Amino acid sequence: MTERYFTDNEKARLPQMCLNLWHSVKDLAIGGEAAKIRRVITECAKEGNYRRDRYGINPVIRHLETATALCQSVSPDRNMVIAILLYGLCQKEFLNIEQIAKEWDEDIAKLVRGLLKVSALYQKRPSVESDNFRNLLLTFAEDIRVIIIMIVDRLALMRAINHHPNEKFVRDVAYESSYLYAPLAHRLGLYAIKSELEDMSLKYTMRDTYTSIAHKLNETKLHRDAYIADFIKPIKEKLQSLGLKFDIKGRTKSIYSIWNKMKKQHNDIDQIYDLFAIRVILDSPFEREKNDCWLVYSVITDMYQPNPSRMKDWLSIPKSNGYESLHITVNGPESKWVEVQIRTRRMDEIAEKGLAAHWKYKGIKSENNLDAWMNNVRDILEAAESGPMELMKNFRMDVYDKEVFVFTPKGDLYKLPLGASVLDFAFNIHSRIGCQCTGARVNGKNQKINYKLQSGDTVEIITNSSQTPKQDWLNFVVTSKARNKIKQTIKEQGNKLAELGKELLTRRFKNRKIDIEEAKLMKLIKKMGFKTVTDFFSQISSEQLDINDIIDRYAALDQKGAESQTEQRSAEEFVAQPQEDSQPQTDVLVIGDNVKGLNYRMARCCNPIYGDPVFGFVSAEGVIKIHRTDCPNASNIRDKYPYRIITTKWSGRIGEQFGATLRVVGHDDIGIVTNITSIINKEKSTSLRSISIDSHDGLFQGFLVVGVADTVSLNNLIKKIKTVKGVKDVQRSK
Repeated sequence: MTERYFTDNEKARLPQMCLNLWHSVKDLAIGGEAAKIRRVITECAKEGNYRRDRYGINPVIRHLETATALCQSVSPDRNMVIAILLYGLCQKEFLNIEQIAKEWDEDIAKLVRGLLKVSALYQKRPSVESDNFRNLLLTFAEDIRVIIIMIVDRLALMRAINHHPNEKFVRDVAYESSYLYAPLAHRLGLYAIKSELEDMSLKYTMRDTYTSIAHKLNETKLHRDAYIADFIKPIKEKLQSLGLKFDIKGRTKSIYSIWNKMKKQHNDIDQIYDLFAIRVILDSPFEREKNDCWLVYSVITDMYQPNPSRMKDWLSIPKSNGYESLHITVNGPESKWVEVQIRTRRMDEIAEKGLAAHWKYKGIKSENNLDAWMNNVRDILEAAESGPMELMKNFRMDVYDKEVFVFTPKGDLYKLPLGASVLDFAFNIHSRIGCQCTGARVNGKNQKINYKLQSGDTVEIITNSSQTPKQDWLNFVVTSKARNKIKQTIKEQGNKLAELGKELLTRRFKNRKIDIEEAKLMKLIKKMGFKTVTDFFSQISSEQLDINDIIDRYAALDQKGAESQTEQRSAEEFVAQPQEDSQPQTDVLVIGDNVKGLNYRMARCCNPIYGDPVFGFVSAEGVIKIHRTDCPNASNIRDKYPYRIITTKWSGRIGEQFGATLRVVGHDDIGIVTNITSIINKEKSTSLRSISIDSHDGLFQGFLVVGVADTVSLNNLIKKIKTVKGVKDVQRSK
């Protein structure tokens, strides 16, 4: 390894650090692999790949300190230690995951992969203030051991930056440690690490406050030690007389904990009554643990007056992270309140080393996802015979497997349910953005609105002001916010259509000099099979219903008994008697047994033209409606009213034009609509009756109503429109 790679101070510390680590891992059967690891690290450094980071931190020193701290703070397995030492080599691309799996172990490769994924997460620079960041961190870590390594690595980093010259870097690391890593350590039962992280965070962010509290604690240390000795003495004598085996020790609470109490109670340190705590640790067999703890409780509360409101029983109901202990606060000598923690050696091991400690009990189920998952971990560890870490190798961190966490381009983090789409994300940001969403750029690639998001995706929503919610959006959105807003907007659109349809119908009734009776109209709407008035008026507005047909039906309601008489007559009986008062019809259709001159109309639902296969349907008011055989309503008509159907075929032509609707889709190029209309105008016996164009995202969709003589003319027109540059598709609309 190059001499210039280490400072003089680091070179002086390095031998002792290696020796400390070697002693720490001697029981982990690393053996000859230590030399192999040293060799690859040396090679990487010689090639100049293993450089200091941008803040001047030496990665070799940091990883050695992390590995040593892991052995001292937790009970790791050998693979965790090796993964720490190899992780930096993969990060510098000196080794890859495949090499580690081949030369060392697949499990070590899995740990390194998890560390690399979390490292990649940091490259996105998300906001750590969000709880979602902590959840995403857990999702990205494939193995709980990865989280433990990260926490210990943060501990080693915090120890190393005490007098780092970059104050902003120190404050950022300290704040993140306090907000993210200390709570994670607490959840995992790593209380010693949690306290040290909190103390150092306070020291780096509020050094004057930290120093002030530390000085006051030092000033009162002699008096505090003497007080603890006086408090312990009678308890110790009594417990010894009962034949219990135990240790009693007093400890001052962490500086962070004291500062927190000062802040909450708005007091100075002199007014904080429980600056220290007494811990009684019993050497009791598992079956007698609770009985012995309660016996000690009885002894202490007989000597000192307890405060019932501050009693915490984590014997009967352990904490979600496995912590077991009995905490009481008693009024000791000089009327000072003293906290006493009563636990067994096994419980103390759990409190000191968290998840990696051996325990043989079950906790209670918590409503919190993470707490419930921790209970599951305890159940797994209960069966561990070869060490808990061995069992946890195959334990996947899927605590948040029902959620996805995605970023905005600015690094803001959002939580969504599993299966959420781009559209769900758009509505989650803002309802207006959701309504106008046309797609997104996900990790730099264009995706459709129904693309399912994955944790870690960076999503940039694309909108268009002409976009509006569609009914089919409800088929793939999963969030209630998106579904509710889509339904609300579609309903509002329907109401607008209904208002327009009502206005059209009212105007037409007025032109026919017919007064509308509300009850009579409601009867007709119900008879036509509509569930709501809105649907009825909306179909009028969208021309799915013929207003003249509705007026005729309305008028027919006054003819009592007409409906029942029509229902009893077959189609053949009806057409055998042509109506003399009907509108004169050209002999274009032959209906029934070659009967001509009948009162018929072309159905608006399918708009048949000369040449289409058709059939006749006798309506309630006695008019024959001509439908295409492939009409959307054909199957319903055949099933419900087979006796009203009458055979129909086309007869001779007389030059009459029929209306047909064409749906045209294409690129929104300049002049494309002009080219289409020009083709229509050049066609003989063909006319353009109306045109409607909707354009967005560089595409247009148009509906053209044309007058044509027959299906041959229509098909020829469609072929010619398809040849126009920019037209993607032309279809006849039913």
